[in-house]
Amino acid sequence: MSGMQGKPAASAPMQGGMDMKAMMKDNNDKMAGMNMTGNADADFAMMMRMHHQGAIDMAEAQLRSGKDPEMLKMAKKIIADQKKEIAQFDKYLAKHPHEGAKK
Repeated sequence: MSGMQGKPAASAPMQGGMDMKAMMKDNNDKMAGMNMTGNADADFAMMMRMHHQGAIDMAEAQLRSGKDPEMLKMAKKIIADQKKEIAQFDKYLAKHPHEGAKK
């Protein structure tokens, strides 16, 4: 088969209960609900941290449910890379306290 033939619908849960569309919506809802500080650097770090955590969550679901060796390898790399970047954001935020959270 070629193209998208035989593929489940985009919102259909995959084997093992993995539903990428629901995971993306949950992460987007969390990001939309975050309080902003008014400090562009801190806001960027906080939002990107949340975005990267969403990527980790999706990659972990892929490791639980996926079968393709290439996608499993990619999921492992995403987890490792995103964890490093989250650590950088955490370090920045710890060194640069911010106040004045606004929605």
